[in-house]
Amino acid sequence: MHKNYQKYNILMIFYEYDKKLNFIEFKDYEKASLFNTYFCNIMSKFLFDIKSDEQFKKVAFEVFKHQFENNKTYRSFCDLLNVHPSDINSLEQIPFLPIQFFKSRKVLSSKDEIQEIFSSSGTTGSVTSQHYITDIELYKESYSKGFAHFYGDIKDYIVLALLPNYLERNGSSLVFMVDDLIRKTHNSESGFYLHNLDELTQKLIELDKNGQKILLIGVSFALLDLIEKHQFSLKNTIVIETGGMKGKRKELVREELHLLLKKGFGVAEIHSEYGMTELLSQAYSKGNGIFKTPPWMKILIRDTEDALTILPREKTGGINVIDLANYNSCSFIATQDLGKIHQNGTFEIIGRFDNSDIRGCNLMVL
Repeated sequence: MHKNYQKYNILMIFYEYDKKLNFIEFKDYEKASLFNTYFCNIMSKFLFDIKSDEQFKKVAFEVFKHQFENNKTYRSFCDLLNVHPSDINSLEQIPFLPIQFFKSRKVLSSKDEIQEIFSSSGTTGSVTSQHYITDIELYKESYSKGFAHFYGDIKDYIVLALLPNYLERNGSSLVFMVDDLIRKTHNSESGFYLHNLDELTQKLIELDKNGQKILLIGVSFALLDLIEKHQFSLKNTIVIETGGMKGKRKELVREELHLLLKKGFGVAEIHSEYGMTELLSQAYSKGNGIFKTPPWMKILIRDTEDALTILPREKTGGINVIDLANYNSCSFIATQDLGKIHQNGTFEIIGRFDNSDIRGCNLMVL
């Protein structure tokens, strides 16, 4: 058994002990705080070492118990469904909180001080999601290890970011992530580009020609703006689209969008990032819109007519996300995206429910 899991099993004895004494219900704030510290320390030590479905399931059950006891919004939702941790024997039985609650409630499972507030994009006057972060280092560790899981060491890349609409507002979790990744390249050529497409064009051509490994990450409409100004023939560049026309252009289905981008950049595949304000982890696609999750994240598909029913693989439905890194908030979220899981565990985004404004989904319902 992995040493971190041995430590986990020992400390879970304290978890059960504290529950029996009602410490988690905050009848004794000092002891409740101590328990939460225990829990967070346990999670931080082995969360990113998950190696199997069984380990994932075990951690997910403990996170569910923790959030059931410590997250008022999630507890109310579970109570409404008459679901208790003692009823849960599978991941499919865990309630998934509708993502809309992040627009109207403070979704928190921690008593620690709030260090950052991420907000979703939205039209003027619209209500946006608010994600309260009590451990910003956990977010950094999640996206850093997630990136490394799929692409290797960030220091091997020059990161060029084309995210104009995100840069023009405060509270973007995407900008926070990309800015930190840019810093971690330790390369002065890495950086953000707002509307200076001509400068980006010259930089991209020059760096790619010199054989540098380049990561061009951008929102869909801005990438289309770039290839309308110049047609590229890139040999050493990975293009990652983060989804979304954001009202700047007509929405396109993925196949059409990627065909345009592949032709415009002269690359064989367009990569994609699937993330959102309400999560701390991201899934990535290296082509054809087929996504994989890091080991601490899973996707389930729910019936669009019965939100409590989980569908088998290859069936289309609403996307439910389990993000175990989100243990200080809510790790079980029902998104407004539509998709399906394939037999090999990969998934794809097929569309979205009406009136969805979730980052990472740039497709119409098919």
